[in-house]
Amino acid sequence: NVGCPSDRVQSGTFGACLMKTPALVADCVAAMKASVKIPVTVKCRIGVDDQDPEPALDTLADGVLAAGADALWVHARKAWLEGLSPKENRDIPPLDYPRVYRLKARKPNDFIGINGGIQSLAEASAHLAHVDGAMLGRAAYHTPGILTGVDTAFYGEAPAAFDYAALIDAMAGYAARHIERGGRLGHITRHMVGLFHGLPGARRFRQILSTDANKPGAGPEVLKTAFAAIDFAAAEAEAA
Repeated sequence: NVGCPSDRVQSGTFGACLMKTPALVADCVAAMKASVKIPVTVKCRIGVDDQDPEPALDTLADGVLAAGADALWVHARKAWLEGLSPKENRDIPPLDYPRVYRLKARKPNDFIGINGGIQSLAEASAHLAHVDGAMLGRAAYHTPGILTGVDTAFYGEAPAAFDYAALIDAMAGYAARHIERGGRLGHITRHMVGLFHGLPGARRFRQILSTDANKPGAGPEVLKTAFAAIDFAAAEAEAA
């Protein structure tokens, strides 16, 4: 990942600061390709600090693709290594999707994917008119339910109701194993609070996970209790 701007990764000379040394990144890709059989991909920004995104992105792309990278994913905004926090770097530098489109036009035979600020499957689909892939980060994390429509929207599968009950059962089992190894339920549920975003009962679901799941001794049954707060019948009635 040649895109992370945090101080911690900069201190180890990796992350977005490597956009200043594209030849080194290409050497790293070549070394990885020589050592593994799995795909090697690179994720980057369009530039850092005062770099001009036109030559900066082209130079990095040319180097890593020539070194054998199987795909290049581009977060379509600059990273500012000083003056902005990692969180601010995800929002404040302006998005420049056309810059990534121009890279793809120049590299028609290489896989170029786009990332940054994509909020819906419809937006992702629009990007696919210009590039080979679209990556959802925060949208998938905060509202993971949107991913249930991916197979229908992009792979032609017939629409089907998602089995959320089976998912909760699977996550309860996963949480039980995590707790047995010394973990806490909150380690799991903190990443699930957005699961039912927009559905009747979602607020209560979030409340239960945010409070009860973090109490001492909380077990997987909290997940079942929270899930019971979701009113799927009301959601179906609203949809009708």
